[in-house]
Amino acid sequence: MPAPNLFLIGVRDAKAATAFYGDLFEIEPTFTSPHYVAFEAAPGVLFALWTGYGEDAVPSLPRTTEVGLMVPGPPEAVDEIFTRWVSKGVDVVQEPHDAVFGRTFVITDPDGNLIRVSPVD
Repeated sequence: MPAPNLFLIGVRDAKAATAFYGDLFEIEPTFTSPHYVAFEAAPGVLFALWTGYGEDAVPSLPRTTEVGLMVPGPPEAVDEIFTRWVSKGVDVVQEPHDAVFGRTFVITDPDGNLIRVSPVD
């Protein structure tokens, strides 16, 4: 059975979301259209932004899923990313703290999608 290889994030404005995620993750898109933008997260795995969710991609809508960035290294590596991202003006949901799986924090994108940074499992 093949593994999942496409992860879609609902956004209101593909151009603005592309700028946000490109700057945040320091990556360039591999495919761009007015309503769909894809970034290659790993060979054969896409992280994509899509405006197809329409009115559901609003910041006030509660989210229960997260985009995850797992980082190698000590807990301070998570704190360093937090400091760098806060300097970019991100909206913080949870400050860095120690959870059962290690050091972590959560921010949101402009559409309210959650982004968690944590250590590599």
